[in-house]
Amino acid sequence: MAISLDRRAFLRTTGLAGLALGLAACGESGTSTASSGGGLGSVKLQLSWKKNVEFAGEYFADTKGYFKAAGFSQVELLSGGGSGTSVESGLATGRCWAGLSAPTITAPAILQGAPLKIVGATFQKNPFAIVSLKKNPIEAAKDLVGKKIGVQDSNELVWNALLKANDIDPSSVTRVPFQSDPSMLTSGQLDGYVGYVTSGPVRLKMQGHDPAYLLFADAGLPLVAETFTVTQETIDKERDKLKAFLTAEIKGWKDAVADPAKSAELAATVYGKDQNLDAKEQTEEAKMQNELVVTSDVKANGLFTITPELIEQNIASLAKAGLNIKAEQLFDLTILDEVYKADPSLKLS
Repeated sequence: MAISLDRRAFLRTTGLAGLALGLAACGESGTSTASSGGGLGSVKLQLSWKKNVEFAGEYFADTKGYFKAAGFSQVELLSGGGSGTSVESGLATGRCWAGLSAPTITAPAILQGAPLKIVGATFQKNPFAIVSLKKNPIEAAKDLVGKKIGVQDSNELVWNALLKANDIDPSSVTRVPFQSDPSMLTSGQLDGYVGYVTSGPVRLKMQGHDPAYLLFADAGLPLVAETFTVTQETIDKERDKLKAFLTAEIKGWKDAVADPAKSAELAATVYGKDQNLDAKEQTEEAKMQNELVVTSDVKANGLFTITPELIEQNIASLAKAGLNIKAEQLFDLTILDEVYKADPSLKLS
């Protein structure tokens, strides 16, 4: 997994004003062709980044035929990460039928009028973390004071929100321009950097270092991630189709959680074979991301579910980032509720 942190930049400038207009104007164009060709037809799922082990559940759902068993002739997985390929813009233009995004990206679009909703979350905890070394660890937010921290410009929003959540004066921390080079940490130029817990610590460990990390989610800024995002129209007019899709996704992610090595193999040798991924590294990343996917609440309620308490925590975190939105504007978990009510066996055993 590349450590380029702008891959999910929080879209301070993405032309969101035009996005809302695009969604309003596209009508049924984003979904009308999806039901053709028999059954539920073919749809496109926009990923939040390039094809690596982050999307192992999708790979299993495709490889093991769960999408086809649900009634889809095909679910095409579109790589994300490039300029202008956000899920929100993809939904606006009809490039995708559903996508994997984040509240910090979807909320601004909704606030500017885009009729979107989050209907589930793969990651119960956002992978953002302060990555450091155990010889000089940052174990709590208060440890940031007096330290040199690498922060990419694209992560300014979430960085400032972390400081605000912990009542830390920005002037008490030296923010250093950062372009995802972990050698700045290992050489002592930084005390820590804003990175992804699913990749940074794994790579450092494989390079012979002893990493430490502090998840933003455990430091006063809980946010879900890899959120299933769709248009309101899909919820209103294609509810059964959406339930079929989520059912296949749940089955795929149950397999992914159970088999990190196979997840890595699918990423490195099949779906992301053009990414020059290291299977061993991908396996370790899969193990790490399982800790973000499976929580006690998920064990009780099912994959992708978000408790009312966690939803409220997300709303509070977004407010700290200057995004004031109501829970009912951003989330709709009723579809997943219906999925699990219809088939309780989908829950993790």
